[in-house]
Amino acid sequence: MNTIQPVTEQDIPTLVAMSRTTFADTFAANTAPADMAEFLATAYAPAKLLAELRTPGTTFWFAMQDGVPAGYLKLNVDAAVTADVHTPNALELERIYILPEHKHQGLGSLLYAHALKQAQALHKSAIALGVWEHNETAKAFYTKRGFRKVGEHAFVVGGDPQHDWLMAAKVSAPAAGIRD
Repeated sequence: MNTIQPVTEQDIPTLVAMSRTTFADTFAANTAPADMAEFLATAYAPAKLLAELRTPGTTFWFAMQDGVPAGYLKLNVDAAVTADVHTPNALELERIYILPEHKHQGLGSLLYAHALKQAQALHKSAIALGVWEHNETAKAFYTKRGFRKVGEHAFVVGGDPQHDWLMAAKVSAPAAGIRD
């Protein structure tokens, strides 16, 4: 059974390992090894992820598959939203990553549905995100859910300034009678 569970401070070692594995799985083929190693060591250092988890307006959520963490989601609201996001009243979906052995099992959709419910509960009018310009799978995933390109920004991996699309989608109110 697939469920969503909040990430706690005690989960930081699992989050670090999952972050490094999933990011490398997605981007290593297109990133110089030294740049990848530097990024993984700094962006996903235990102290950095703990600081992110403690940031007001930031939440992390695990996608659990049969009781085992299989992927995660990072959301930001209000002051925690990345400076490059210029979509008003938006919930920022900063990360959806799924471990390689758990891909194509509906976990990305489960995490996105959770992000949408969070946006609705917080009365946000949009969800905004950044996605690497060459990640066609992710771009298709978001486009299917109503996201449109609204800008671009640099995302630096080590010393490599890569380009992300900034995308946004409107959030509609939850259907009457639908609850968690």
